[in-house]
Amino acid sequence: MAEHTIKAFDEEIDNLRGLIAEMGGRAEAAIEHALMALLRNDSALAAQVVAGDKRIDMIEAEVEKLVVQIIALRAPMANDLRDLVAALKIVSVVERIGDYAKNIAKRVPLISGSKKTLEPMSLLPSMGQVAGEMVHDALNAFAARDPDLALAVIERDMVVDDFYNSVFRTLVTFMIENPKTISECAHLLFVAKNIERIGDHATNVAEMVYYAATGQTLPERERGGADQEDQGQ
Repeated sequence: MAEHTIKAFDEEIDNLRGLIAEMGGRAEAAIEHALMALLRNDSALAAQVVAGDKRIDMIEAEVEKLVVQIIALRAPMANDLRDLVAALKIVSVVERIGDYAKNIAKRVPLISGSKKTLEPMSLLPSMGQVAGEMVHDALNAFAARDPDLALAVIERDMVVDDFYNSVFRTLVTFMIENPKTISECAHLLFVAKNIERIGDHATNVAEMVYYAATGQTLPERERGGADQEDQGQ
């Protein structure tokens, strides 16, 4: 009986990790495709990103149900319980990452009417790539219970914050010099902010992974310029 219980528990954990991996993969793809749609003025691809967010939401609900079931039936202890609590929190964060990608995609039709590609848009792909890589590595850290990889993700958050500050300054300058582009630039500021939030949420996932793997919480990290704006500082 004990051997059967252990096997069933292992299968449930594998299923849980598989769902989280699928959810993370879909969120990463949503980020990539939303930015690709933005650069290519591809409203059809943007619409696919928006529609695909429903599957991310469905996986979150599946994970929540499975975690509650495992805790209720298996009464996991110590490390296993920390993993399950972390998984529950992580899927909530990944769902928000998917929402940010969807938000970016929704701006594509609003920007695609512009007759020329706005020069500041050239900064966004690199910023989005860093944020997307942070999401990828944070989820890999969770799958591998790797606190060192989690720490590496956290350290990269400042890179995304620096990108945001650079994009913000560039767009403001561009709007001053080209008043007719104010509307389009405002949409790009919104896009940049959503990418910055993706980086923040990837960092949140990494912090949860670190706690699940070590049982220790990290000190509150220094906030970048974008976070200070959110806090009114």
